[in-house]
Amino acid sequence: MNRRRVIVGGSALALASAAAFSFSRIGSMEGYATAVAATRAKLAQPPALIDLIRYATLAANGHNTQPWRFRTGQGRITILPDFTRRTPVVDPDDHHLFASLGCAAENLAIAAAEQGWRGEPRFDASGDGSVVLEFGAGPAERSVLFAAIPERQSTRAEYDGRSVTAADLVLLAAASCIPGVDLHLITDGQEIERVLDFVVSGNTMQMADPAFERELKHWLRFNPRQALETGDGLFSAASGNPSAPPWLGGLLFDFFFDAAKENDKYARQLRSSAGIAIFVSEHDDKEHWVRAGRACQRFALQATALGLKHAFVNQPIEVPALRAQLASLVGMSGRRPDIVMRFGYGPVLPYSPRRQVEAVLIPTDA
Repeated sequence: MNRRRVIVGGSALALASAAAFSFSRIGSMEGYATAVAATRAKLAQPPALIDLIRYATLAANGHNTQPWRFRTGQGRITILPDFTRRTPVVDPDDHHLFASLGCAAENLAIAAAEQGWRGEPRFDASGDGSVVLEFGAGPAERSVLFAAIPERQSTRAEYDGRSVTAADLVLLAAASCIPGVDLHLITDGQEIERVLDFVVSGNTMQMADPAFERELKHWLRFNPRQALETGDGLFSAASGNPSAPPWLGGLLFDFFFDAAKENDKYARQLRSSAGIAIFVSEHDDKEHWVRAGRACQRFALQATALGLKHAFVNQPIEVPALRAQLASLVGMSGRRPDIVMRFGYGPVLPYSPRRQVEAVLIPTDA
């Protein structure tokens, strides 16, 4: 037998054996689903503060980095930015990070109000940019948004193309009302195509940057075991992709991840969506980034309550050169669009992981 053939064959066999061994260690989706269900369990009655914080951590956030820490005090919970979880390439000014704090703050406020602990999230501009929720006693505020908190997920898949009724669009807009934030809803097919052009342009520019790909890859989780061990990141199955050992998932990412394929995927996803929601705050500062996150979270929860799915397509706001064009498209020239989200009727995918509350909790005020 040819020596080269023996070496190649032996290498292939070794690779196959390594792959088989690795696949035996990636964990099961059944075990993953059980663990994730525990993080999304309904609140105990009466709930402890730690349970309210658990509901806050189920909020939407960029790259599922969960860039927050929680500090409890007498009648107060403070949400602090965790700058160790920044994504400096895609989010160099921490816009998404502070919007994520707003999403968590809104979950927290809704969950607390359901228990009769009333309070309005307040941005603390004097310190490090934390968000404070101080509770006061009051009647319980029943809301369909509360029930949607553990059910909400960012569903990165194709939807079924069905339209959303005018009445439901009104409900989505009403739920999203936060002072200082405007919502622009797009349901016309031609306007969706114009937003798609921005998404494709932004995605192409981002993927031409090796630093962007390295940062994204850092937050990818390729199998159930890896997702549960870290409790964060973008789990492949949550986007409808198969599981793989980390080393193989990384190789496949390097080999198959390219702009043309991603642009085709985004085109299918946006064209299958019922509409696009664009959130634009009045001022380009951290307080209003938090407000935009709150409005976005309320929209997502109302969408969930209506049986709708949603996913972020933020490329047009992540590439500075495109922001002004997007603002002009929605009639808000001179302002910075904060969040772009598509919505529609779609499938249920596995939920993203969350870290345990103990990992994000600072027990008492200093």
